[in-house]
Amino acid sequence: MKKVNIGGVPEHFNLAWYLTLKNGEYKDENINLRWHDYYGGTGAMCKALRDGDIDIAVILTEGIVKDIIEGNPSKIVQTFVQTPLNWGVHVAQNSTYKTVADLKGTKAAISRFGSGSHLMAYINAQNHDWDLEKDLDFEVIKNLDGAVEGLTSGKGDYFLWEKFTTKPLVDSGVFRRIDNCPSPWPCFVIAVREDFIENNPETLKSILNIVNNTTAEFKDIPSIDKTIANRYEQQIEDVQEWLSITEWSQELIDKETLDHVQKELFALNIIPEIIDYNRLTHKL
Repeated sequence: MKKVNIGGVPEHFNLAWYLTLKNGEYKDENINLRWHDYYGGTGAMCKALRDGDIDIAVILTEGIVKDIIEGNPSKIVQTFVQTPLNWGVHVAQNSTYKTVADLKGTKAAISRFGSGSHLMAYINAQNHDWDLEKDLDFEVIKNLDGAVEGLTSGKGDYFLWEKFTTKPLVDSGVFRRIDNCPSPWPCFVIAVREDFIENNPETLKSILNIVNNTTAEFKDIPSIDKTIANRYEQQIEDVQEWLSITEWSQELIDKETLDHVQKELFALNIIPEIIDYNRLTHKL
């Protein structure tokens, strides 16, 4: 049986992987797929791909584009979630900050440099015409638990994270969400180490076929809203709203989209150059 390590965030976006694993669908294809939760998000997964701890990552588009340009030996093989990610801009419940304008020049809590929370802080700043040199400052807090501690203690002033994941913290009075900041592109892609692509193309195709069959019919799974609400401790109406605005993909991300991502990141001085589409992607 072929052992394959895959990483992703432990969030509702990745429920399709959990369901297919639970059903033993990979084992039926003689694949021992081992899922690893990465609470530290994209930055932690980029490191895991580089170190060979995982072969595959379900990862934020902007984060893996940046890391491939910086030398990560991986390629994007597919878009996973086609729709943008809805990032909430959060402050501590007792914070004096009321609007995004109040946050100008304060400290953004980020999981790590190169993470989605880091890159989206730049997008948020650009959206509000801030000076990217003077008006951005960062405090590394590692993960969502670190953000709770960091914002509550005042180490960081605000924190960008997917709004439905953080909604329970808003509902319980830990965070206040003062704005939303959607990513300007499809949010999640599937990235694979180049050596794995080269040595295991048929295994990779089998894995993608299995998960794609589930995501293609994900919204039609009976009581899927209740399953998500229970597993991720969310309100059913929030899950239903999320399902209504989320679309999965079974296709490779196109050149126009990746050009747009790179132009944005280059304009923000997050990447040093714009590279060819074929250096970022691999078509199976």
